[in-house]
Amino acid sequence: MNGARALLSTLVANDVTVCFANPGTSEMQFVAALDEEPRMRSVLCLFEGVATGAADGYGRMSGGPACTLLHLGPGYANGAANLHNARRAHTPIVNVVGDHATFHRQYDAPLNSDIAALAATSSTWVKSADAPEAVAPLAAEAVAASRAGAGGPVSLILPADSAWLPAPDEPVTTAPRPPARVAAGRVASIADAIRCASKPVLLLGGRACLGEALAHAGRIAAAGVAVHSDTFVPRQPRGAGLFAPRKLPYFGEAALAELDGVDLMVLVGTTAPVSFFAYPGRPSLLVPEGCRTESLATREEDPAHALAALADALGAPLGGPLAALALPDAPQGALTPATVGRSIARHMPEGSVICDDAVTSGAAVMAATASARPHDVLALTGGAIGIGLPLAIGAAVARPESKVVALTGDGAGMYTVQALWTMAREALDVVVVVFANHSYVILNIEMTRTGAGRAGPAASRLLGLGEPKLDWVAISRGQGVPAERCTSAEEFDRAFRTAIAERGPRLIEAAI
Repeated sequence: MNGARALLSTLVANDVTVCFANPGTSEMQFVAALDEEPRMRSVLCLFEGVATGAADGYGRMSGGPACTLLHLGPGYANGAANLHNARRAHTPIVNVVGDHATFHRQYDAPLNSDIAALAATSSTWVKSADAPEAVAPLAAEAVAASRAGAGGPVSLILPADSAWLPAPDEPVTTAPRPPARVAAGRVASIADAIRCASKPVLLLGGRACLGEALAHAGRIAAAGVAVHSDTFVPRQPRGAGLFAPRKLPYFGEAALAELDGVDLMVLVGTTAPVSFFAYPGRPSLLVPEGCRTESLATREEDPAHALAALADALGAPLGGPLAALALPDAPQGALTPATVGRSIARHMPEGSVICDDAVTSGAAVMAATASARPHDVLALTGGAIGIGLPLAIGAAVARPESKVVALTGDGAGMYTVQALWTMAREALDVVVVVFANHSYVILNIEMTRTGAGRAGPAASRLLGLGEPKLDWVAISRGQGVPAERCTSAEEFDRAFRTAIAERGPRLIEAAI
C-alpha cells in the first residue's frame, strides 16, 4: 500500500465517501488509487470553484464532509471563493491539495507556491503529510478537525512522494464528538433577562435553524418572544408544517428598523449582526442603541438542547406556530421574479432543495415559497457569488431522492458555469433557473447606497452584461443540459412543471 491508498482507505473509514475533483500531475497516485477503493465516489469538476462549492452543498445536506482533490496552490486558489462561503457556513470539507514531492520543492518549479499560506485564509486546519507514514494519521485528524466545534473546511497537503511511497496499510479512525451543552445557569440567567426585557428577540443562525432546534425556537415564539434568523443561513428548512423565523433584512437600515425598540438580543448559534458593507454615516453593528446582547449558545455549542431548556424555563407551550400549506394559483402575464416564485411554489415537490444564488431576484422566490411544501434552502453565506450551481451538484449527490432547484443570476452563474457539464455527466436531478436581466442589478443599487453617485457611460459598462447578451440556452445545451428560454409567466409555469416531472438536469432561462 502506498500513501495515496492509505489516504483513501482512511477517508472512507471515517465516512468520507465522495470526492469532488479537479486533479493534475501531482495527484495521479490518488487518481490511480480510486480504482482500488470502490467505496469512494469521484465526481469530476471542470473548475476548482465548482468542486469546492459542490463539497459545500454536499456537507450542508449530509451533515458530514466530502473531500475535494485540488492541484497545488493555483488549484486551491481557484477554489478559494467557494471555500470562503463554506467557511462562513461552517461546512465540514476535507480538501486534499496535491503538492510537489518534498525533494522537488527546493527547486521552485513553475507550479510551486506556499500552499499552506493560501489554504490558511479559508481553512480551519492546515497540515502537510511530508512522510508516507504520516498520511493516514493526518487524514483522520483532518476529518475530525472538519467536524470539530462549529465545523469548517480543512486542508491536507499531500506531497507527491508521500503519495507514491509505501505506507502502513491500516486506516486510522476517529469518533465524532457531540457539541458541548450549555450550562443550566446560563439558561436560567437568560430566561430571567427575557422576562425583564420590554422587547426581547432571539436571533438564530447555523445549526439553530435546523430540526429540533428550530421547533424549540417556535415554542419560544409562541411564548411571545420575537424570533429572527440571520440574513443568510447555511441550511433553512421551510414550508408547510415548519416554524418560520423572520429573516433579518439584508440592508442595514432595514434591519435596524426591524429591530427598533429591541432591548435584549439573545444569540443562538450566531454572533451579533453586522452590515454586509460599510456606508457613509451608517452604523456597522446592527444592534439598536441601548440593546443588550446575550449568547445562549455559541456556534460550537448544542443549540437544540439550549433552546429546549430555555423554552421550558419560560413555560413555553409544547408547540409553536407552523406555516400552513398555501399554494398559489397559476401566474399570468409578465415574467418577474415574483411570478417565477409562484410557479416554483406550485410545482416543487416535498423534500426539494433550493440553492439560492439569485441575489436581487431570490427574495421574491423566497416570499412565494414560504408556505410551499416542506423543503430546504441553501443560501449564499459568504457573499462570494457563483455558489448556486455548485451547491446544487453537492446537494443532488447527497440527496439523490430530492429535486434540487438552483436559482442564479446571469452574472453569478457565469462564475461557475462549468457546473452544468458535471450535472449532465452525473445525470443529477437539478432544475437550474437563470434570472437573465443582463445586469449586475445589486451593484447598480449599491452605486447610490455607497454615495458613489449614478453610473455614467464608463461605469455602466462595468455593471451591465449586454453587448453581447449571454445566450443561456446555447451555453447550457453546449454542456449537455437541455434548456429553454421563457419570456412570460405562462411559459415559465409550463416549463418548470415539465422540468419537475422529468428526472435529470434541465435549465430554464427566465428573461425578466
